[in-house]
Amino acid sequence: MPRDRKKERPSREWANHIREMRLRLHIPQGELARLLNCSAMTISRWENGQLAPTAHYYIELGKLAGKVDCWFYWERAGLQSSDVVRVLPERERRQLSTPVEPELELAEAGSGGRVDAVPRSKIVPIPVLQAVAGTHGGEGDKRANLNRIPAREVMGAPTEWCPNPGYTSLLRVKGHSMEPLIHNGDIAAVDSSQTDRTQLAGKIVIVTNQDKGLCVSRLRRYPKFDVLESENREYQAIVLDKSSGWQIVAKVLWWISAAP
Repeated sequence: MPRDRKKERPSREWANHIREMRLRLHIPQGELARLLNCSAMTISRWENGQLAPTAHYYIELGKLAGKVDCWFYWERAGLQSSDVVRVLPERERRQLSTPVEPELELAEAGSGGRVDAVPRSKIVPIPVLQAVAGTHGGEGDKRANLNRIPAREVMGAPTEWCPNPGYTSLLRVKGHSMEPLIHNGDIAAVDSSQTDRTQLAGKIVIVTNQDKGLCVSRLRRYPKFDVLESENREYQAIVLDKSSGWQIVAKVLWWISAAP
């Protein structure tokens, strides 16, 4: 009987992350407790999945985790990359947003059939995320934000197309309710540092919902409420408030049609 109860215990992803981070830092539970100004018993309960950290401790855990894993903890505290970017000094903002630039094989046709290299300073690498954004009436991938979605490939884009390259990525769009503007199968470039509603009135945005996942929509702002609209008026607009469960995670910068 005890074995059956143990099997029924739900998995706690954050418990495994905290334990693995502590082991990676080569410190005992007592030392982690000292760094976080809490008790060793609290750390033990976190790692056993008996107690979840508060938002305050998730933020502190993210600081200890380092650049690679910090967003796992900060997301659980309810933070988005745009929240952090707004309060960081310019120097730290550039460091946090600096992308790892892979080698891009880029060329352009020259006179007489000669091929000349495109100057690297004019091109930035943009990751194509392994995620799909739906449109009104459909569903996208279930993601709380775009911070930790792996990339399946990288595309190059002109620097002037990407005002914040470190926060720019590409998503495939699925659905027809944003037509004739954005078509099913198009690839949208999005900037996850731009989520402030006051700056996005009338803009195309990426939103997310626990049940519907990622979605492409247009934000409209009115004196007493904001709504998400599709281009196809046959689909009902969605009031954007806390009760709706929708949250803006990025601004759509531009979009392209994929080659067949």
